[in-house]
Amino acid sequence: MAWDEWDRLKSETAADGTTGTRLNQLPPGSGSGGSGNHDLVVNQDDLGAVGHEAFTLYDRLSRQADIAGAGADDSGSGNTMRAGAELKSHNFLMGAELENTVDVWTAQVKRVRQACAHISNHLDYSARRHAEEDAAIAAVLRDRGGAAVPVSRIDEFFS
Repeated sequence: MAWDEWDRLKSETAADGTTGTRLNQLPPGSGSGGSGNHDLVVNQDDLGAVGHEAFTLYDRLSRQADIAGAGADDSGSGNTMRAGAELKSHNFLMGAELENTVDVWTAQVKRVRQACAHISNHLDYSARRHAEEDAAIAAVLRDRGGAAVPVSRIDEFFS
């Protein structure tokens, strides 16, 4: 956007008297309320599926991405670390770099595993919390006869 265009838009806005924020392509004065087709819907199955996939990835990473421990000997040193140590003992610079690579790889795998665990735990919590909130809302939203108000009628209370 050029400077002169910016000045023009500021002048028009000041003259118009509208300084509120609005979303791109949404005309002023139009909102999402009342239509009922923009509601946020969270399905427990969706949360569960994503949480399960995060847990599955966490588990697979634990078993398959451990290059530091792969082929571990009695001291717990894996094939790659032993190869690095052997190369270093013969004054090859690549030995230290190989050990560094294993350390960086292990740290990155740990971070990804932590992210997967966080996602899985958060979605488990979210699913449980949404179920509790749904139960609380259902207990509160009752018609005069005591029957639960269907979700399709909730908009009537805000009109």
